[in-house]
Amino acid sequence: MPDPTSRDRKTYHHGNLRQALVEASATLVEEQGPQAFTLTEAARRAGVSAAAPYRHFKGRDDLLEELARQGFLEFADKLQLAFDDGRPRPLSAFLRMGQAYLDFAAERPGHYMAMFESGISIAGNADLAAASGRAQGVLISAAEALAARLPEGSRPPSRMVASHIWALSHGVVELFGRGKPGSRSPVEPSEMLESGAIIYLRGLGLIQD
Repeated sequence: MPDPTSRDRKTYHHGNLRQALVEASATLVEEQGPQAFTLTEAARRAGVSAAAPYRHFKGRDDLLEELARQGFLEFADKLQLAFDDGRPRPLSAFLRMGQAYLDFAAERPGHYMAMFESGISIAGNADLAAASGRAQGVLISAAEALAARLPEGSRPPSRMVASHIWALSHGVVELFGRGKPGSRSPVEPSEMLESGAIIYLRGLGLIQD
């Protein structure tokens, strides 16, 4: 009599089931949103039984947290690459990160929604919090580089600048990205983000005419 678990064992040993589930969840979140996403459907997409995911994840939220963790790490890498140690100038490098933010949201919507729209607790997962902190750290370092030319007592708090720019970038994605109503604006999202960032940075004295 065939072993009913043999198919799962074959699938599991054939490849990386944990990562296959993460990739399946990214597609499902993109298609259905993070609230409609189910562990059972992720298992089906990965070609395994509904019980198989529990070998690697405690439940739906655990899988979403792993998707978000991987998203934050990739996000941090993209921001770091865009900033390129502030070359050729800190300002142009800083503004490049805005485009990298928009590109990531467009290219990795499943990861982005898991990171920011799924309702998971970042603080409740140490690995996820570390990944998120790494991405924020890139923005903080960039803000520090941008303010380095100012006298030390005149520099705005780099964490504040990073948080405000992050919020501005996220707002542009939410209003003008992924086919939402605001996406019909005649202004391109990248132009809106850059102009908003310039106005903000000029107000802080980080850009001088």
